[in-house]
Amino acid sequence: MLVAIAILFVIIGVVAGVIGSIAGLGGGIFFVPALLFFANWYMPGSMNPQVAAATSLIVIAVTALSSSLSYLKQKKVDKESALLFFIGSAPGAIVGVYLNTLLAVEGFSLLFGLFQLCMFVVLMVKDKIKPRSIEWEVQRHFIDNEGNEYVYGYSKWSVITLAFFVGITSSLFGVGGGILMVPAMMILFRFPPHIATATSMLVIFLSAVVGSITNIFHDNVHWLYAAMLAPGAWVGGKLGAIAASKMKGRTIVLFLRVLILGIAIQMIGEAIFG
Repeated sequence: MLVAIAILFVIIGVVAGVIGSIAGLGGGIFFVPALLFFANWYMPGSMNPQVAAATSLIVIAVTALSSSLSYLKQKKVDKESALLFFIGSAPGAIVGVYLNTLLAVEGFSLLFGLFQLCMFVVLMVKDKIKPRSIEWEVQRHFIDNEGNEYVYGYSKWSVITLAFFVGITSSLFGVGGGILMVPAMMILFRFPPHIATATSMLVIFLSAVVGSITNIFHDNVHWLYAAMLAPGAWVGGKLGAIAASKMKGRTIVLFLRVLILGIAIQMIGEAIFG
């Protein structure tokens, strides 16, 4: 039975790694439910949400490192922007953990789901909105494989401030920061889809390492299950980065829209039906 669980977790790791890498997510939306369901099915009562989240974070770090290395070779990671997002999101995540102990987060699931629906709608209409001319403090140029030229940018403090609230929200609602960070990059700062997803993966890796160190000190990680998930996650991260490099920007945006809509429906359903 343990061998069957190990094989299943390798497959889950590959699938989550591929999807997470393409969309700029960590994969926690797959790892946590898988750990809670299959670990408790194999050994009832052996996995609680806290250990599942901590174990998932270790595997997310593996996925993010794997895909980040590939994206760095493709020269699609905006390293300066990634560092700014990390500077903001890391303390935000700590604040979110603290708020999580004070608030009944379940009561906010409906609001978060509705917020994600709004993000979905904005992504649907963003190409129809006439871009405004903005004098950014930092400005970048990028030409994708199809020859499309992108101009994007931001002020450093706006990125740090936004990332701080992304960190709070991701910890508070137990979702990966990428599901908020990637749309924000594209909508607010006009990041090209390829740059947004690649940069997000590096931010997720840095954040996951910080969070994992804390979890290790508190002995919250189930190392056996992490070891089962990690090989597939590493391979999936590599495959996802390769697949994303061959995808059009519009395809990545469509992929992200579907994921955001799915997460929104899931969280609204949990809020309504428990």
